[in-house]
Amino acid sequence: MTEATPSRPTPRAGIMEIEAYVPGKSAAASGVSKIHKLSSNENPLGASPKVIEAVRDVAGRLEFYPDGSATRLREAIAEAHGLNPANIVCSNGSDEILGLLAQAYLSPGDEAIFTEHGFLVYKIYIQAAGATPVSVREKGERADVDAILAAVTPKTKIVFLANPNNPTGTYLPFEEVRRLHAGLPGNVLLVLDAAYAEYVRRNDYEAGVELVAGSQNAVMTRTFSKIHGLGGLRIGWMYAPSHIVDVINRMRGPFNVNAGAIEAGIAAMRDRGHVDRTIEHNERWLRWLTEEMTKLGLRVTPSVGNFILVHFPDGEAHSAAKADDYLAARGYILRRVSGYGFPNALRMTVGTEEANRGVIAALTEFLKS
Repeated sequence: MTEATPSRPTPRAGIMEIEAYVPGKSAAASGVSKIHKLSSNENPLGASPKVIEAVRDVAGRLEFYPDGSATRLREAIAEAHGLNPANIVCSNGSDEILGLLAQAYLSPGDEAIFTEHGFLVYKIYIQAAGATPVSVREKGERADVDAILAAVTPKTKIVFLANPNNPTGTYLPFEEVRRLHAGLPGNVLLVLDAAYAEYVRRNDYEAGVELVAGSQNAVMTRTFSKIHGLGGLRIGWMYAPSHIVDVINRMRGPFNVNAGAIEAGIAAMRDRGHVDRTIEHNERWLRWLTEEMTKLGLRVTPSVGNFILVHFPDGEAHSAAKADDYLAARGYILRRVSGYGFPNALRMTVGTEEANRGVIAALTEFLKS
């Protein structure tokens, strides 16, 4: 007996098992006069004035398609980082690159590894490619190289490593990253997601440029959404060996980076002063927030990014969920992270002075209640 023809199109097996990504909230309850959005790790200083000027200039010629290769943007990135522009691919946010890598190098039956508190989109892209996601335990809320290597099987094709990681803010020293790479078979691709690299002020950290330059199975992804304050324009990029660049260029959309994003990215990459001001602001307030949260009796995971992961005490009275509701009612929007394996913690972006001081004042009152 033949099966009945479905009455509507059906997705490929496994697609409906994917849990859709839920971004950080951007609104509070009605009646709140001022909102401080601290849920998406955005730059509290905003975009560079030079970037805004560049975007305004593009507005007069929106009828023209952008350069499909984003040549000038790749050259600006290459100049700033001392790279060969031929080894750079620009994208509609670094998320696009992550998805294309999964599509290119994963097939049904393959496996891809990420750490238990890693960026949620890794699992989504792995499943979308029909492969099996493998979550590896962390140690002390930090990626564990030995655990990752122990999880590698003949089916493993990709290892995703966010360094620094979101939402923990922890990082692997680069000797550990090199040890991880050295332990992987040559046919396994190591994807170094360095979205928060510019914020790290540690002597033992590297984003991955040298490792990629000297290997055939490693790539580094970066974004303009964080340090450059361009989350709304969606600009990312990848530095990779030539053979991987060739693969991704065959798959990406022909005009995947829009004209405004190209000009904004060029201006942002050349405005070192804005980057330095952002780093200085983040260093000051990251330290202050960590100290103040600790004084309140809350545990903070040591962070090198532009956010902190704040752990609340066990019990109903002062849970993360209740703290989140309390803060939101006063206009402070933080990020619940139960989907990342932290049911009793909140992630807070380092914000403006007003926002940072306001959150501490509100939490002081909350914990007294």
